[in-house]
Amino acid sequence: MDQSPKEVWTKGESYESYVGRWSRRVAREFLAGLSVPAGASWLDVGCGTGALTRTILETAQPSRVEGVDPSAGYIEYARGQLRDNRAYFQTASASELPFTDECFAAVVSGLGLNFIPQPEVALAEMSRVAEPGGTVAAYVWDYAGEMGLMRYFWDAALELNPAAAASDEGQRFPICQPEPLRDLFTRAGLAEVEVGAIDIPTVFRDFDDYWNPFLGGQGPAPTYAMSLPQTSRAELRDRIRSRLPFAPDGSIALVARAWAVRGVKSPPVSWSNSHPGAYLLEAWSPPLRSLGGSWPTANLH
Repeated sequence: MDQSPKEVWTKGESYESYVGRWSRRVAREFLAGLSVPAGASWLDVGCGTGALTRTILETAQPSRVEGVDPSAGYIEYARGQLRDNRAYFQTASASELPFTDECFAAVVSGLGLNFIPQPEVALAEMSRVAEPGGTVAAYVWDYAGEMGLMRYFWDAALELNPAAAASDEGQRFPICQPEPLRDLFTRAGLAEVEVGAIDIPTVFRDFDDYWNPFLGGQGPAPTYAMSLPQTSRAELRDRIRSRLPFAPDGSIALVARAWAVRGVKSPPVSWSNSHPGAYLLEAWSPPLRSLGGSWPTANLH
């Protein structure tokens, strides 16, 4: 039986201070690796508070950006923060997107794919609404590895209470690794699938700047923190503080890694004249690339 506390995803301001501020930095690198032409139509699946949507508007020169998220609270927050006539938001499930087939040049998801109960269904939907030759891409935190602010939290939590493993994203989300992401996109029929790492610095001015966002209750780690009795939460706080790498000025410099993955929607399948009854795909997937480098920057189209 799952003993983890029920996660809360309703308060946009609390989410922003927790990971929204860092997500925007990843988003810039992520979008630079896609090279989608100006004037394209975009869909942001699991848009949350609008961090990725905002970055698309600021850097990609889109004709329009549609954002969908199951949290009405986050959609309300995004609408309030992004007053741009190219941006549209609505509450919707990633597994049942409210759009017609082949209507977006780029379909993306930032930090949301692992929270969808059936990511393969969501990816099929993302591919469905992408134009032939369009880009389908996503990024997720490297929860089990180099997502420092969360790993310090969970490593301390597990030392104090092994049952915390039920909430630890590093153990809950094996999809957040290069090969599972590649496999997911490849199984969805996408071509030219590539995976890369995006590392960003996350510098906290002091311990309060690091710790207080965990008290906002938004997402697995903050939800876990706020489910603890006050004495246990204080013990966890002190354990984390004893492990963090403080600079002489009291600041804390960590690194947050995201794994980014992209693919291209193959053109329609055509009949083969030379082999009646057989189908030929008009696009092909290149050999497996190295996962050790930075996020690829070559144009996918």
